[in-house]
Amino acid sequence: MSLTVKLILIAALVLGIILPFGYFLIGEKTKKRYKRAIGANVFFYFGAFVIASIMLFAGDPVHAAGTASAEGLSTGLGYIAAALSTGMSCVGGGLAVASAASAALGAISEDSSVLGKSLIFVGLAEGVCLYGLIISFMILGKL
Repeated sequence: MSLTVKLILIAALVLGIILPFGYFLIGEKTKKRYKRAIGANVFFYFGAFVIASIMLFAGDPVHAAGTASAEGLSTGLGYIAAALSTGMSCVGGGLAVASAASAALGAISEDSSVLGKSLIFVGLAEGVCLYGLIISFMILGKL
């Protein structure tokens, strides 16, 4: 993608966020207008995401006749491994944060002095996601 296309996509994403919520904030704040603003944000974000994906993968055609299949297979499996390490660690971290945060809120509502200890446990659960992301960057660095 050229620099112009990248800048247009960034501008579309930023305007897709600013315009619907500007519309909501200027007028009367009702539930219907809020839902409409959220819907417009989702539409603009995923629309720009789809267009960017199409432009990213619509590059020069690949000539597969001269490539070795073992090299292509190892590269493909490396990308799958990076995706799985990020995805599965984020799923596990989400489950851990869900249980730790609900328990922390219950403990804080009974005794507010345990706020610091409970935030540590929630932060440790979120660290699992970051470890998976670091591993995926390490895998992508080897490809």
